[in-house]
Amino acid sequence: MAMSPEPIPLYARTDVMQVDPKVIVALDFADPTQAMAFVDRLDPAACALKVGKEMFVVAGPEPVRRMIERGFRVFLDLKFHDIPNTVAQACAAATRLGVWMLNVHATGGRTMLVAARESVARTATERSAPRPLLIAVTVLTSLGAGDVAELGFTEAPESIALRLARLAADCGLDGAVCSAVEAPALRHALGAGFKLVTPGIRPAGSAADDQSRIVTPEAAIAGGADYLVIGRPITQAADPLEALARINRSLEVAA
Repeated sequence: MAMSPEPIPLYARTDVMQVDPKVIVALDFADPTQAMAFVDRLDPAACALKVGKEMFVVAGPEPVRRMIERGFRVFLDLKFHDIPNTVAQACAAATRLGVWMLNVHATGGRTMLVAARESVARTATERSAPRPLLIAVTVLTSLGAGDVAELGFTEAPESIALRLARLAADCGLDGAVCSAVEAPALRHALGAGFKLVTPGIRPAGSAADDQSRIVTPEAAIAGGADYLVIGRPITQAADPLEALARINRSLEVAA
């Protein structure tokens, strides 16, 4: 008996209105039921969603499938970093899941990055499905100059991020995760087609939490960021929907 083809995600279908929200809401929930209740209040036209290690370890891929079925673009933020074959297999699994974007660590090196890119492209072709964006993590936004020095790096975080982003671009990846502080230099060096995804975004007046290199949403977009990962300023706001709407309005004004 022939198996039916896997469905194409709503965000990639030509018969569905295409939107490109700039805000990616980080769903850093330990309870998947709580996360999905939160997702049910959101509009796919207003934001994409990020699923990271905490929720994926607790709940596995099923919440991701449900988000995709609801029409959301999902960024699977698992930061794969391992030997090339292991990362390639993980990227293939993420591609079969139907996510919009996934990431690997640039410090995994050239062979790993190329293996990841080839695996994503091959798996998407086999499924006759859209190829997800594959982006590389450069320097975590929780790390400051003292932190990278302790790790043995002699360069500033900004220099390391640029060098790793150049490597990712040279390996054919679609973009990089970087601090918005570094976005202007990366945009200038790598051009408009290279996607820049920036965590550590905090609206004016928000707490920094555990981020070191933070920027406001408007400044991040003005500096060259394509997508803004924002978690607690939205998910822990007194009125999360209004907090998201306020950020989106500020980006429209900035544009």
